[in-house]
Amino acid sequence: MRYGLLIDNGQPVAGVVADVQRAADAGFDLVGVSQIFGYDALTLLAAVGQQVPDIELVTAVVPTYPRHPIMLAAQALTVQAIVGPRLTLGIGLSHQIVIEGVFGLSFDRPARHMRDYLAVLMPLLRGEGVGYQGETLKAASGPLSIEASAPDVLLAALAPTMLKLAGAVADGTATWMTGPQTIADHIVPSITAAAADAGRKDPRIAVGLPVCVTADPDAARDQAGRTFALYGQLPVYRAVLDREGAAGPGDVAIVGDEEAVSRQIGTLAEVGATELLAAPFGTGEDRNRTVTLLAELAGGRR
Repeated sequence: MRYGLLIDNGQPVAGVVADVQRAADAGFDLVGVSQIFGYDALTLLAAVGQQVPDIELVTAVVPTYPRHPIMLAAQALTVQAIVGPRLTLGIGLSHQIVIEGVFGLSFDRPARHMRDYLAVLMPLLRGEGVGYQGETLKAASGPLSIEASAPDVLLAALAPTMLKLAGAVADGTATWMTGPQTIADHIVPSITAAAADAGRKDPRIAVGLPVCVTADPDAARDQAGRTFALYGQLPVYRAVLDREGAAGPGDVAIVGDEEAVSRQIGTLAEVGATELLAAPFGTGEDRNRTVTLLAELAGGRR
């Protein structure tokens, strides 16, 4: 399993660059940045990648509805052209409350939307032209004039239909707030079977979870429950928390001392996670202990 950090992008760009540089220096394989209500993730990674070499850069994740797939393909390939073949393009539907409430767009038929979206995006990333008339979008474009290799595409997929699509068409999935039992019993079997049926390679399964190495696990889980409370209310995450038997985000956060956290991370690797995108949280001391342990685990893996 490979190790990565989700970087706090609610800070000046110089701080993001410094955090990514520290992650690279510590031996992490990859870093991820979110696309919510701050920086544009792809633009940010282009800037960061020019200054920090030799670490994979992941969008976790870019919502598809606000960007036509021709535009997203051009953006992603532009980043690849700038930083070299280090981008992993994480994409997702986002949530109805965001797409309709913030962007004023329809969230109707999300699975059909994503199927149509990938039918345009994936060929363009491979350097092909497209002529596509789908049920939710259409596109007509020759090959994009950008000399860059196609990035891996990870689809934020938790429901069965989306997991099948991620395995059959994309390069894997990126999960969030999804515990080990659900990874083992639902995520891995569904996406792996879909990839095999489509004759594709084994999919990447990037697991994103809050992580805290601490002397006070109860306090840390309580903090996780408060900090990440929204994810216990959004329907897609509520569904996987219920599947896990978790009352809320605090129950799926990876929490404990070094031994306990190492054991929990080991379980993720055993059930099929190919990479961990950890979101360190807790006190300043807790965060330092967390990053130190994760770097040691990454180094030991090598």
